[in-house]
Formats: sequence, structure tokens, C-alpha cells
Amino acid sequence: METAEALKTDQKIDLINGKYTPSEAAHIINSVLNVKINFHKLQRLSITEGNDLDECKFDSGRIKELLNEQEIAKEFFSQARLKGKKLRMTSKIYIEIED
Repeated sequence: METAEALKTDQKIDLINGKYTPSEAAHIINSVLNVKINFHKLQRLSITEGNDLDECKFDSGRIKELLNEQEIAKEFFSQARLKGKKLRMTSKIYIEIED
């Protein structure tokens, strides 16, 4: 039986919102980046499985970008830690259904 409710076409997730020590913030950000890096590695693996010549430049490029961002974040958190600072982080994810 179908419901009379309309299909929801968007969603917002308040993923990160608060004050953190540099170590806490580093842990959160590294965890998120590691999940994305592993996602792209698995995508690349599934695409290239059985084809050793496939370079998958797009996926490899995104992995390199994320690894670079991880290094930049590491330095940022290190500086904040050395200065004894707290950090405020916010992150929202917006999801929309596309036709």
C-alpha cells in the first residue's frame, strides 16, 4: 500500500558541531578522511580488478588530494596544539535527490 506522504527530496546532517582540543579534532578529521580515502581505494580496486593496465586516474587523483589534505590538517592541528588552543568545528552534509 502506498502512502500519501510526499517523497523527501533533500536532507541535512549536522555531522560535526562543537569545540574540541587539537587532538580530538585531529582524530575526527583523520577518521573522516580515512573513510573517504578507503572508499576511493575500494572503488579503484573494483574498477581495475582483473585489468592491471587500467590507471583509473580520477580515483587515484582524488586519493592523492585527500592524502594532501590530511597532511595540511596534521600541520594545522600541530600548530594549534603547540599554542594551547581549542578548536571550533562545524560540518554539515547536504543531500539532494537528482533526476
